[in-house]
Amino acid sequence: MIPGGVSQLWRDERLRAVFAACVTLGFAVGVFAVSFGVTSVSAGASVGQTCVMSLLVFTGASQFSAVSVLGAGGSAASAFGGAALLAARNSVYGLAMAPHLKGRLGTRLVAAQLTIDESTAMAAAQDDEAHRVAAFWITGLSVYLFWNIGTLVGALLGSAIDPKVYGLDAALPAAFLAMLWPLLRERRPALSALIGAVVCVTLIPFTPVGVPILCAALGILVGVPTPAGPAVRP
Repeated sequence: MIPGGVSQLWRDERLRAVFAACVTLGFAVGVFAVSFGVTSVSAGASVGQTCVMSLLVFTGASQFSAVSVLGAGGSAASAFGGAALLAARNSVYGLAMAPHLKGRLGTRLVAAQLTIDESTAMAAAQDDEAHRVAAFWITGLSVYLFWNIGTLVGALLGSAIDPKVYGLDAALPAAFLAMLWPLLRERRPALSALIGAVVCVTLIPFTPVGVPILCAALGILVGVPTPAGPAVRP
C-alpha cells in the first residue's frame, strides 16, 4: 500500500519526513479521542459501546455529535441525522481520493474506512503521486490506531473524570472553531456558517435537543459551489 515498502522510508528522506508528520498527527488526534471516550461514557454509553463506535464509525465529529445529542436527552433519530450529515463530507473526500487509491476490493474497502479529514488533507499536501498515496495510508492508519487507543483510555476513565472540570466538554467546539476560522475569510463558507448559526439559535427554544443542529447543518448547502460559480478554495 505504501509505495516502495517500509524499507524505502529509510532511503527516501522526504518520505521519512512525511511519515513523521503523519504519525505525529495521528498521535495528536488520539489524545483528543480521550475526551470522546470520557464524554461517551458520561452520556450513558458503556465502554464496549464507546469502543465499537470508534472502531466502526471512525469519524470523530459525527461521534461527538451523536453522543452529545443523546447525552442531552435528544432522540436517536436526531442524533443519527446530525451525525450522518457531518459524515457525508467523507463521500466528497472519497471522490477526491479515488483516482489515487488503486488495488483490489479489500484494499479499497480499507481505504474507504480511512478516508477522513486528516488522511485526505495530508495526501493533498503532497506534490507527487507516490508521496500522496503514502501520506494517505500512513495518516489513515495512524489516526485509526491512536483514535481507538485514546477512545479506550477515555472510556475506562469514564465517570472518574468530570469533563467540565478539565475543560474536555469544550474541546470539540474549540477544535471545530480552529478548523473553520480560516475558511470564514471566503464569502460562501462565511455565509454558510452565518445561516447555520441563525437557524440553530432560532430553533433551540422550540424544538427537541438535536433538531437545531440537524437543521443548521443544512446550511452547508450554501457552501457548495454551483457549476457556473467559482470553486471554494480549501
